[in-house]
Amino acid sequence: MQLPIASRRPAEVVREYGPFHGASTIHGVTHDGQRVWAATGEQLVGFDPASGATTRTLNVLCDAGTAFDGTHLYQIAESRIDKIDPATGQVLATIPAPGGGNDSGLTWAEGSLWVGQYRDRKIHQIDPATGAIRRTIESNRFVTGVTWVDGELWHGTWEGEESSLRHIDPTSGAVLQQLDMPAGVGVSGLESDGAGLFYCGGGGSGKVRAVRRPGAQGQSA
Repeated sequence: MQLPIASRRPAEVVREYGPFHGASTIHGVTHDGQRVWAATGEQLVGFDPASGATTRTLNVLCDAGTAFDGTHLYQIAESRIDKIDPATGQVLATIPAPGGGNDSGLTWAEGSLWVGQYRDRKIHQIDPATGAIRRTIESNRFVTGVTWVDGELWHGTWEGEESSLRHIDPTSGAVLQQLDMPAGVGVSGLESDGAGLFYCGGGGSGKVRAVRRPGAQGQSA
């Protein structure tokens, strides 16, 4: 059943970053308050969103979603989620990923990790210490990146040639707003900067794109 879409509009892409040296694919994306981190498979690339310059790299396995809790990075790597010291790249702890290797997006909010399940069309809220599932939200589209901003839950979708950002009701999964990406542009990872922008991984394009958040026209990349 197709859920109703109360507000649908084209996504406003305000800036593109990358491709990055030695990286052909972007998986997860997160923002630590200063830099954007992009998971490229075997290296986390941290770049300055103002200049686009790469400022840090961490050599870690990173083949899906990425998150930041204010202190540590979390990274999906195969069937696990690693807790990483962003200063050294050291893996401090590991928990099982709920999808057992079929996980996609990752974000931090309300003391929990939120994990997208791509083909299962679900978002799980999990305990960051144990990996135990606290609750599950159903979607009606494939789920790529996941982010929370100002109490709003957003996720990326990418099915065939269609990709979008969706603001959904965290209880019912109903779609409240949808931003349709330009033709041929997909969304893999997703993270808010906490203000007016979403950072979107571009999959095999090797790029990260900044998309304006609705109601935040005064913000710029």
